[in-house]
Amino acid sequence: MTDVHSTESGQARRTTTNEARDAILAHEAHRGVETEHKMSFWQGLRTYPHAVGWSILFSTAIIMEGFDVVLIGNLYALGPFQKAFGKELPNGTYQLTVAWQAGLSNGALVGEILGLFLNGIICDRFGYRKTIFGALALVICFIFIVFFANSLVVLLVGEILLGIPWGVFQTLTTAYASEVCPVVLRPYLTTYVNLCWVLGQFIASIVLKGVQPLDSKWAYKIPFACQWMWPLPIMLGVSLAPESPWWLVRKGRLGDAKKALLRLTSRQNSSFDVDETIAMIERTNELERQITQGTSYTDCFKGVNLRRSEVVCMVWAIQTLCGSTFMGYSTYFYEQAGLASSNAFTMSMVQYALGAIGTMSSWCLVNWFGRRTLYMSGQAAQTVLLLITGALGCIPNSGSGVHWAIGSMLLVYTFCYDATVGPVCYALVSELSSSRLRTKTIILARNLYNITGIITNILTPRMLNPSAWDWGARAGFFWAGSCFLCLVWTYFRLPEPKGRTYAEIDLLFERKVPARNFASTVVDPFASLDSLTISEKKKGHEMVEAIENIATIGQIGS
Repeated sequence: MTDVHSTESGQARRTTTNEARDAILAHEAHRGVETEHKMSFWQGLRTYPHAVGWSILFSTAIIMEGFDVVLIGNLYALGPFQKAFGKELPNGTYQLTVAWQAGLSNGALVGEILGLFLNGIICDRFGYRKTIFGALALVICFIFIVFFANSLVVLLVGEILLGIPWGVFQTLTTAYASEVCPVVLRPYLTTYVNLCWVLGQFIASIVLKGVQPLDSKWAYKIPFACQWMWPLPIMLGVSLAPESPWWLVRKGRLGDAKKALLRLTSRQNSSFDVDETIAMIERTNELERQITQGTSYTDCFKGVNLRRSEVVCMVWAIQTLCGSTFMGYSTYFYEQAGLASSNAFTMSMVQYALGAIGTMSSWCLVNWFGRRTLYMSGQAAQTVLLLITGALGCIPNSGSGVHWAIGSMLLVYTFCYDATVGPVCYALVSELSSSRLRTKTIILARNLYNITGIITNILTPRMLNPSAWDWGARAGFFWAGSCFLCLVWTYFRLPEPKGRTYAEIDLLFERKVPARNFASTVVDPFASLDSLTISEKKKGHEMVEAIENIATIGQIGS
């Protein structure tokens, strides 16, 4: 009887202890949410200065992908590359065939699709740091293939293999940025990923402009070699970086999560409570576990996650479907529009400089207007600009003035895109996916982006190449129609996550709140915790200590 009574008593103590701990954890989580809501931009910077630095370091890996995307698309306009890999046309000039233009542009995208799916498995098991470190090591090896390529087949193989680590960078950098920073800094660090993309494009255009006078194989080998300057410094920094606290909590490593969070924050801020933030992460993870148990790819299409996957996937696909494909072929487009080769390369440099300015301006706009409003207004403006570009392409016997006008429209389009759709996409995909499925949802979204990119890379060369459809600037009409359809979807389906914690966004999706009502709906994922006071929290701690002491005494007595 004593043993039975002792067992029942032990179970009661454990139940009471668990309830007390849950109450404490819930209260701390609630206070963590309140702290994030009250945190201003400058408070966020003072509290999370190290998180900003580490996030910027991780995102720098995207520069390499942006560099190569522009490099391949604009090498088609480089004389030595055309002569080495193209075919001679009746007029004596050289051009790559449409098939090979599409093949090379799509090669990296094919590799990225494979890399993205591998990233979902590897990152979930080994974490962000080890995954990106291994991807950077692969980049160093695969650059040798494209540098020494002497045929289109070898060049294509190199592009496919390079796409594998680039696929890792595409999602991992965004997910890491969204997890190491508070709500107030989230839009800035996630949209910074787009700035890295634009910086890579800008650097590529500078390098191409610099090698444009060369008349040897080094005109295209030097740009390939420039890709070696990035991986080693980033690898050194990544080896010292802290792991994401969210990933550590999902793995049950709460002690390590606390240590990582302390490395991401400043200890000079005495008001910051690391336990409250860890409790918020833990409770959010538990809330999502209750909503959806699994963390596999199939779970992205179950229950409320189906809607979240649809929204995130479409948000990223719109980046391609809104007509941005023109920017990747900008130099080639300028040449086919009638500009001289030297002017075409100069215009590309100006274009990507404007893109960088546009991305930085989005940091102000995104908090003034919100993600949804900025995303819709950007698509509306792009639709108008594409219509104007198409109309200019219809002017018969157009002179140099029209050619410059067409080029100017593409410059304005680039600024508009990089101030709205381009960077805001990264904030949306990181905020609207659940934390437990974030990596896999972003991977699915980026792969849809890559698939639409493959389609546009098949269509765009045919639209611009004089040996194919030869639409030139008239292709603007096609992309204006595509952009308008994207705008219609955005209006009806895209929610507004501005200022929301991940737990709040989870609850809005769980309650099936319509997209247009997201911003105005009031939710509190820890509403039942409001009755807890500081004194009750203190009593909870005392209760836990008392029960543990009784249990210890009982063990000693027995």
